[in-house]
Amino acid sequence: MDAEQPRINFPAITVTATRTPTAVNNTIAQTRVIDSQELSTYKGQTVLDVLKRQPGFSYYQSGGMGTKSSFYLRGYDSQSILVLIDGIRYNAASTGRAALEVFPVDQIDRIEILYGASGSSIYGADAVGGVIQIFTKGQNVDQNQFSVTAGAGSNDHYLYGASAQMRNEKGSSLSLAASRNQTKGIDAIKSGGDAYKDDDGFNSNNFSLSMQHKLNDAVTIGANGIYAKSNTEYDSGSTFIDANQDNKNYVFNTFVDIENKGLNTKLQYGESTDKRVNFDKNSPNGSFFDTKDKQANLQLTYPTNMGTLTGGAEWLRQEADTSLYAGSHERKIKSIFTGYLLNTDQFDAQANVRYDDNSQFGSETTYNVGGAYKFSPELRAGASFSTGFRAPSLDTMYDNFSGNPNLKPETSDNYEVFIEKSDDHHKTRLTGYYSDVEDLIDYDGGNNWRMGNIDKARIKGITLVSDWIVNQYIFGMNYDYQDAKNLSGDYKGEQIKFRPKHKGLVYAGYRNSEFDVRAEVQHIGKRYALDGEWYGPTRLGTKMQHANLVNLSANYYVSPNLTINSQINNLFNKEYTSIDTYGTRYNEDGTNFFTSLTYTWK
Repeated sequence: MDAEQPRINFPAITVTATRTPTAVNNTIAQTRVIDSQELSTYKGQTVLDVLKRQPGFSYYQSGGMGTKSSFYLRGYDSQSILVLIDGIRYNAASTGRAALEVFPVDQIDRIEILYGASGSSIYGADAVGGVIQIFTKGQNVDQNQFSVTAGAGSNDHYLYGASAQMRNEKGSSLSLAASRNQTKGIDAIKSGGDAYKDDDGFNSNNFSLSMQHKLNDAVTIGANGIYAKSNTEYDSGSTFIDANQDNKNYVFNTFVDIENKGLNTKLQYGESTDKRVNFDKNSPNGSFFDTKDKQANLQLTYPTNMGTLTGGAEWLRQEADTSLYAGSHERKIKSIFTGYLLNTDQFDAQANVRYDDNSQFGSETTYNVGGAYKFSPELRAGASFSTGFRAPSLDTMYDNFSGNPNLKPETSDNYEVFIEKSDDHHKTRLTGYYSDVEDLIDYDGGNNWRMGNIDKARIKGITLVSDWIVNQYIFGMNYDYQDAKNLSGDYKGEQIKFRPKHKGLVYAGYRNSEFDVRAEVQHIGKRYALDGEWYGPTRLGTKMQHANLVNLSANYYVSPNLTINSQINNLFNKEYTSIDTYGTRYNEDGTNFFTSLTYTWK
């Protein structure tokens, strides 16, 4: 077969960790790149489905595909994790979290993950737990091609779509993609009576666009965008039976990129929108969220003999209007930042400083500094320190049911150490981290279940990641130990909810020019859904048991043009749940499968 054999490349290249292209083997903070080859095993799934299996992540979801979710990275919740799509922030101005459960994998080229609080000094508030950057397809078009995809699976799951990529001799390119993803879904509620016995479906129409045009050898202009219009059915307590939510989510940006005598200047403007309307039998007219971020970025990058310098400025306006609190709200954030990056045969070093002026909470300066020493070309060790800052989202402050307008910003001191060994065939990294957090923003059970500040919290843990490729065999694992504790108040010494102490994954596979297969075992550890003594001193009913899930995936390259992808998830039909709220438990899917065919004309 002439089909290109899937492969793993060491080292991968990241932009997110340093704001300039850098080999992952030279970054200080833990960084992971999920490339298009790996994403091909997630056809028909969402970005959240990809993150569930990555090291350092935990999550909960209120049912099947498309239902409300939240994810956690190194003990920080999704409001503390900045999501960028092609460089533009996507976190909703109201809830503070990114609705990654609605964006399909088939519109995405790669995902980069920056772990830890160094993102706060690079990208600002909301990045104290880390940064997830999603790059849409079509930004590196190297040839003209057209492809179509069709797939089907369990729970009446169907996917169909098409994409086209074009490039001329001058390097200008255009990429267009459209797809439809739909499923009858599963019964979201595990307990709660016959009133909940129904399937809760999801459907989504998705579009993406990317175009670039070279005005001359020095100047490139372009635009990128992704749009998802979806509907999710859900059940949520006795007052929200047979409910559904209409969603409109989009991110777009335009940019000018200029190269002049080594100096790179990039000016970018973009907007992201998260619109949701909820309907149920008690709200026939619906309740709504309507949030928008408008952002302008200027970045300068200049390489020198002593390292690479970066600097720039950002302007951000956040707007939110919702039926859940009176009136609309907005705030503006003006920022300046600078950074330094050094990569030599012996040392790697990075430092960043950022100043943010928030119209609602005043000014804040964050910084990080870190370095690594290479004992040999294959072995290095390093350490870093970062300060973090997170402003409360508008939802946590003003929501009629759970908001608290007296919330204080969250701050933290964060430490990371690592040792790493890598070569052309493998990479293994052991990372330890420790965070002292003040005024951690979370639900406060002692304040009528409104949002509150945990005076002091501590998060510490270790992450071991190892990926190998030996001839045509691939194998590896990741393991996380995490201890996230409340150090103050009524729940002093308690494990903070939704943070499992143990989590891991082991995988093995085989790849050649005709097919590739992969099997994995995913372990999700025990965790609590509520803080404190709800349901008694033993927190009876809120402890979610561990689960071990077996997943299989395969690609068969029938010809250079035709590929068949198949997945089987939760092979042994393990019954488990990721969230329990006040006695209501939500289902996760049992054994499920999906198969798709992609045909490409080149």
